[in-house]
Amino acid sequence: MDYTIIYTLLACTVGLWMTWGIGANDLANIMSTAMGSRAISVKQAMIIAIVFEIAGAFLGGNEVSETIRGGIIDSSAIASAQLFIFAMLSVLMAGAVWITLASFLGMPVSITNAIVGALVGVGAIMLGIHAIHWQTVGYIAISWVSSPTIAGVIGFLLFHSIRRFILGADNPLRAAKLYVPIYLCLVGIILAMMTILKGLNHFHIQLGLMQKIWVVLGTATIVVILGLLAMKQLGIRTQLNRHTQFVYIEGMFSVLMAFTACAMVFAHGSNDVAIAVGPVAGVLSLVHKDTFSQGHWMLSSIMLFGCLGVVLGLFMYGRKVIETVGTAITILTPSRAFAATLAAASTVVVSTGTGIPVSATQTLVGAVFGVGLARGIDALNLNVIRNIFMSWIVTIPAAAGLATLFFYILKQIFI
Repeated sequence: MDYTIIYTLLACTVGLWMTWGIGANDLANIMSTAMGSRAISVKQAMIIAIVFEIAGAFLGGNEVSETIRGGIIDSSAIASAQLFIFAMLSVLMAGAVWITLASFLGMPVSITNAIVGALVGVGAIMLGIHAIHWQTVGYIAISWVSSPTIAGVIGFLLFHSIRRFILGADNPLRAAKLYVPIYLCLVGIILAMMTILKGLNHFHIQLGLMQKIWVVLGTATIVVILGLLAMKQLGIRTQLNRHTQFVYIEGMFSVLMAFTACAMVFAHGSNDVAIAVGPVAGVLSLVHKDTFSQGHWMLSSIMLFGCLGVVLGLFMYGRKVIETVGTAITILTPSRAFAATLAAASTVVVSTGTGIPVSATQTLVGAVFGVGLARGIDALNLNVIRNIFMSWIVTIPAAAGLATLFFYILKQIFI
């Protein structure tokens, strides 16, 4: 019996379910710093999420999707295409169930951990441990530790610099006017490296080193100009007491936060959406071999389909995770949120460029931890951090067990 239509519908339906969960959990986590610090409004957050999530998935996600689709399990060792389809469907189902449960509990779990854990679990049961590409898994596992650590260090240093050069200055507002353009320039560089250069690569436009430098510098200049124009709308007066100066400074960092949120959402789209659609692409590439052999247009269509699910999840059920990360770990102001989000965006985009699927969730939580630590250990809610770390540890075996269960169920139904 030909199950082509059933496999296609299952892959698309469960893929949409899982991307919905990613929106309710991962993307909500990404937007939590901006919304928890009240740097941007809900309307602004939604616009940023829609535009840059789609742009990130479409322009920057192919490398990670390829790693997930075929870089972890040795597909050549699978006796039949049907078993590989069962494996990918099992991974999707395990990820969807686990991230939905975590969203209900308000735990910001890592979809990266869930998908990779599910892949390793079902691959080991189906083929044996020799069929797993352990070197790739090792690189990914290292990134689970290194990415939040690196983001935490960068966040610590960024906020320390803000406190040293601006908040702790004799005249904070005058210092802010001097140093904020430098931070705007940093944001412009990150945005250019993530969006402009990745977009050009997607359209097969190759630039030399000097051309890339000019593109990055040009983008940074535009961001600085736009940021300073937006800050003029704050109506900052010259003679202000110290407390009022801090109010205006946080307003300036709200503008910086808006640009940085764009960078982080793009990074999320290029990484986490690609992780979700990797198994979907794996199923459809086997079910519709002729279509996939004609080019990458179907993979791009799946990316956009995944973005739809992510945005719906954020709209419908993202509030619980936003509250956990945006307010419970440490108290965030726009300046602190800016430091954390820029640190996380920098870390994720470098990892995505190498094709290693790091977790945007883990990276941002690590960055928030680093910013809180810059204010002292008492500024952190260690109970919340402990619960988040425990949820990350539980995710891997839970996803592996669920994927194995679903694999046996599918075999019983279709064979």
